[in-house]
Amino acid sequence: MYCRHCGAEMNSDAPVCPSCGVSSGSGSTYCANCGAECQPGAVFCSHCGCQFAPEQAQQTYYQDPSQQSYQNQAYPGAEPGYQAPGQDYQPPVYPPVGTPLKSKMAAGLLGIFLGAFGVHNFYLGYTTKAVIQLCLTLLSCGILSFASGIWGFIEGIMLLTGSINVDGNGMPLQQ
Repeated sequence: MYCRHCGAEMNSDAPVCPSCGVSSGSGSTYCANCGAECQPGAVFCSHCGCQFAPEQAQQTYYQDPSQQSYQNQAYPGAEPGYQAPGQDYQPPVYPPVGTPLKSKMAAGLLGIFLGAFGVHNFYLGYTTKAVIQLCLTLLSCGILSFASGIWGFIEGIMLLTGSINVDGNGMPLQQ
């Protein structure tokens, strides 16, 4: 067992962590199963896949009133994409343990060879886009299949190069 506050290994029956003194089970920075550092608000450990208890997965950020000027902007010198505390934080999406991921290779090849019919989008779960491609091809009696085919070919290449890397449910595509 590992401390959820500091990540130090500890005895499972210890009431407090010997390294940091925090009570056992408190904290949400590290995984209690493997000791790996976890993303804020994560439901699963990205290292071992262990599911956190619902009360440990949810974090509430306290915003110091002196930091109000940073509420809608990144901190000076912060990396691009950094969000200041208090903004709408979207934790990374991790697939449930045992869920099969969609293949990037299969989706890309379907896009290249059958893209005019939107087969790759049906496979990935982008149903609305797939129906539009299918209708564009079939309702025009094949006249617009060239445009739909180019659309599918481009998306197939984007899938194979990694420009499109999630399925319709936001889950990452398998290499």
